[in-house]
Amino acid sequence: MVDATGAVEAVWRSDAAGMRAVLARRLGDLDRAEEALQDAVGEALRRWPTEGVPDRPAGWLVTTAWHKAVDVLRREETGRLKTLQLDPPAPPTGDDRLAMIFACCHPALSEPAQVALTLSAVSGLSTEEIAAAHLVPTATLAQRLVRAKRALRGASFAVPGPDERRERLPAVLATVYLVFNQGYDAARRDLAREGLDLAGQLADLMPDEPEAGGLAALLTLHEARAATRVDADGRLVLLSDQDRSRWDRAMIASGVRRLGRAAALGAPGPYQLQAAIAAQHALAPSYDATDWGAVRALYDQLLALSPSPVVALGRAVATGFVDGPAVALAETDALEPRLAGYRMWHATRADLLVKLGRRDEAADATRRALALATNDAERELLARRLAALKGTDRC
Repeated sequence: MVDATGAVEAVWRSDAAGMRAVLARRLGDLDRAEEALQDAVGEALRRWPTEGVPDRPAGWLVTTAWHKAVDVLRREETGRLKTLQLDPPAPPTGDDRLAMIFACCHPALSEPAQVALTLSAVSGLSTEEIAAAHLVPTATLAQRLVRAKRALRGASFAVPGPDERRERLPAVLATVYLVFNQGYDAARRDLAREGLDLAGQLADLMPDEPEAGGLAALLTLHEARAATRVDADGRLVLLSDQDRSRWDRAMIASGVRRLGRAAALGAPGPYQLQAAIAAQHALAPSYDATDWGAVRALYDQLLALSPSPVVALGRAVATGFVDGPAVALAETDALEPRLAGYRMWHATRADLLVKLGRRDEAADATRRALALATNDAERELLARRLAALKGTDRC
């Protein structure tokens, strides 16, 4: 018997966002598009085991969903049929997925709504997963999605023209970065790859937008070392301890080329500068041999464009290698009023205190970081470091 469930799951992973966009564009309603698509999936699970998987499963699902949506509209007698082209829409393409993310980042929506809708409609996260990621109740997130979809009724689900694309680009880039990080930080390789793919498509769609190229470069350079971020037991491995021989050198070269093309446009931006920092790490033979002076100079440029305490904390880490841990600790401590509730501030202090031989203070800082950790992998890493500082684990 044909594995219909596996076939549906495969097409859903690869084409769900594009199928939603195709149907939403024709129906003018994302909710109706999703309902029709779910009905089509049910039909596929009933028919494909005996009829076989069609040659173009995404096209089959879109056509079936379209017919089901038209049937619903006929029953409702809303008059909407008069405004619709009744021919089934074409199967989805890569542009349709981009159209969906531009629609999700419509200026009528707030930033939290844009992010939540993108994670739902483009990346396929469940309401529960998105709510957990943003530390809000599931019911609150569900209402946010309902309101966002309602606000987009009648909106265009086509890739917007050049001027509108430029207007929405900052929100789109921020959202793609969040999609990537959602997968990268939680070891959801499918989401990280989706974020990387979307960033590449945006850079190709908008070759004259340097920040689109900068984001694509940044995510490519991060993804190049993804295989070394966890060990064989699934435990987090810090950048300083990663096996650089296992980094994907072809991806690093690709990321550096993308960064070069973006920089050549002569309009530096935060994503390009973050990519340049990532490139310094990717090209260095070892963590200690990184050009920390260049890294700190890049952080200075980034601070000038995007002043934030988190960026300043990154600069302080570089200062530790340029001017020593005592100077870096002073820089880090100066950030306490703004970062006392941030786990990485405490973890950075702990690392600097260890280098200064102040192990008891380092253990206290590590405890504080552990209390603020947001996922199990971080907690396990910090617990290991705390055990080592207390002398119970000298491995």
